[in-house]
Amino acid sequence: MRTLIIETATAACSVALIETGVVIAAAHEVVGRGHAERLVPMIAELPDGGRAQRILVDCGPGSFTGVRVGIAAARGLAFGWGAEIYGFSSLPLIAAAAFSADPVLAQLAVVLEGGHGEVFLQGFTATPFAETEPFASLKPAAARDALGARHAFGSGVRHLTALEATLPVADRLPNAADAALLPPAFTALPPRPIYGRAPDATPPRPRVRP
Repeated sequence: MRTLIIETATAACSVALIETGVVIAAAHEVVGRGHAERLVPMIAELPDGGRAQRILVDCGPGSFTGVRVGIAAARGLAFGWGAEIYGFSSLPLIAAAAFSADPVLAQLAVVLEGGHGEVFLQGFTATPFAETEPFASLKPAAARDALGARHAFGSGVRHLTALEATLPVADRLPNAADAALLPPAFTALPPRPIYGRAPDATPPRPRVRP
């Protein structure tokens, strides 16, 4: 089965086609906030216009707009192609890529840039590949405390500059092609946004007449 991967949860925008566990085509760009303009052309440039029997889309956490752009595109293509659609999270995607690049690593933490001066943090083990705790949205000082002695990877490490002299940190953005490294359990989420924090505004409650 051929799978189209869509990743738009951070400043990067990337797509990939995977068949029988092998990446047959991929594209990755750092676009900032330009996901809506670049995503569809990038998919169209893949073999067969990116057409696949299965679609995997990054559901976050990450950029509110980027996540919704990716999910909307994935849903539209799945409807048009009659394809299956599932989600995955940006956090294990980065963890899997980091473990693959350094097989000596036994555990690590992914730190992604969040909103309102916070970062998303979640720990992982390599063998078996698993989460060590639920992800959390934290202020940088709290994230430094929660990180402990673990290596840190992700776009949020620049907010942890105090660690650079004592612990290995690597600024890393998600890449759709790395979805081939994820165990099946991490690629079966419902295709809906994963929000890292509660919304800042809530709908007003209806007034109750006395």
